[in-house]
Amino acid sequence: MLALLVLLLLGQTTFNVLFNQETGEFTSALAARDTERFWASIWRYTAILVAAVPIYALYYYVRDTLGLRWRRWLTYRFLERYFHQRAYYRLNTATAIDNPDQRIAEDINSFTQQSLYFSMIALGSVIQLIAFASVLWSISRGLVYFLIGYAVFSTVFTGTVFGKRLIGLNFRQLLREANFRFSLVRVREHAEPIAFHDGEAREMSALQRIFAAAYANYQQVLRWQFKLNLFQYAHAFLTIVLPTVIIANDVLSGKLEVGRAIQAAGAFAAILSALTVIVEHFEGLSRFSAGVDRLHAFSQALEADQSASVIDVGTQIHTVHGFELALDGVTVLTPNREHLLVQDVTLAVNPGEGLLIVGPSGTGKSSLLRVIAGLWNTGSGEVTRPAGADMLFLPQQPYLPLGDLRCQLTYPQTERNISDEELLQWLERVNLPTLAERFGGLGAEMDWARVLSVGEQQRLVFARALLAKPRYLLLDEATSALDATNEELLYVQLAGLSITPISVSHHRAILKHHHQVLELPGGSSWVLHAASGYRWVP
Repeated sequence: MLALLVLLLLGQTTFNVLFNQETGEFTSALAARDTERFWASIWRYTAILVAAVPIYALYYYVRDTLGLRWRRWLTYRFLERYFHQRAYYRLNTATAIDNPDQRIAEDINSFTQQSLYFSMIALGSVIQLIAFASVLWSISRGLVYFLIGYAVFSTVFTGTVFGKRLIGLNFRQLLREANFRFSLVRVREHAEPIAFHDGEAREMSALQRIFAAAYANYQQVLRWQFKLNLFQYAHAFLTIVLPTVIIANDVLSGKLEVGRAIQAAGAFAAILSALTVIVEHFEGLSRFSAGVDRLHAFSQALEADQSASVIDVGTQIHTVHGFELALDGVTVLTPNREHLLVQDVTLAVNPGEGLLIVGPSGTGKSSLLRVIAGLWNTGSGEVTRPAGADMLFLPQQPYLPLGDLRCQLTYPQTERNISDEELLQWLERVNLPTLAERFGGLGAEMDWARVLSVGEQQRLVFARALLAKPRYLLLDEATSALDATNEELLYVQLAGLSITPISVSHHRAILKHHHQVLELPGGSSWVLHAASGYRWVP
């Protein structure tokens, strides 16, 4: 497609030369009052026009189609790197990379389309320069010399005066616009808690402040664009009159036909446009450059994350796969290594013998659970754990993906062929017998996080876990919104399915479903107790 695009560009330039030639020809015919010569030129011009129109139209179609396919390829590449080794999870702590979603959705689109646009302009300028240079040289060598000097001056002046300033301003504008969109999305996602707190004034004030920053920056962009436009329009209008002024004496003295003067003016404009392509497109190039910087920074962050994920095992928690769950001398640090949470934990959890993790808030209970799940590796020691689907994690805030009710039960292996009857039975087992009926069946698609209460969400994802039947189930306050009866109902079913729970909870009632209690009193210390003799201290 790129080769076809170049051929079409060559065709466009060829037709431009022919149009310029025939324009000069029928102008000279008019000036000479030569009727036959005039109409012959008009017919040739019409024939060229009929042949040229499909070439021009096809050029833009091929260019945009190529840009679309390039965007698809590049988007898939970035998505693969984004999800590789959970880079999307670790980049949440990287404050230098804002709005990765916007960089994938918008910056890649802009990059592919604008790259083709500007590269074709650059290539077209070279072709145009070659095509029209001989025409202009044959008419006036003085015009050629003047043209080169004028183009060099205008390009250097534009790059020096406007370059660094406009690129920096456009980079900041992209950042601030993305922050504004992200803040609006947060309001939509957290509408209920904002309403409960009567937080409208605070949220509106924050959004106004974020928008004010974008507004103030764009004011600076407009001021610099105004200065650039002053120069660009002066430059553009001068190019109309300058070639005529330079060759006026030759036309007035009769040395040069009027038509040849028109040809010279057209060739001069074409070559000057080719030589001053940066001047003419500087505003768009500055925005394009800012977008490229953001995409490049994102790419580098993904590379850095991948390098960090293969760091020497002596400086991180090492994970090995085995049938049972065990921790050997595990020390857990926060992701950026600022705080020591738990030190030298050694224990084993045999199948069927659950582990309950308790302790005050902030002592590292959820962090240790994330280490066991394989999400964190900052620290030292070794974790032996089952691989893949044999271990499942349920957070306090359930994750309900976009899709129908069937998808909520089978996620992430949504391609599994499970009958509707079986899925409805699992809903009954978690005390949601009428859920499918309420929303029109298992095929109903809803924003489930909004239409279900937190308790219903927790029971729904618990049904997902029961259906998956992992050997170990990690529960981080995963039943916190349930009453004692429903919580007991869910935990009783784990033993029946040979699922071993590893729980973080403040509910005393679930103690009986575990064989061991890991107490984290704080100060990076830990104590392992038998559940049967453990005395729960509120």
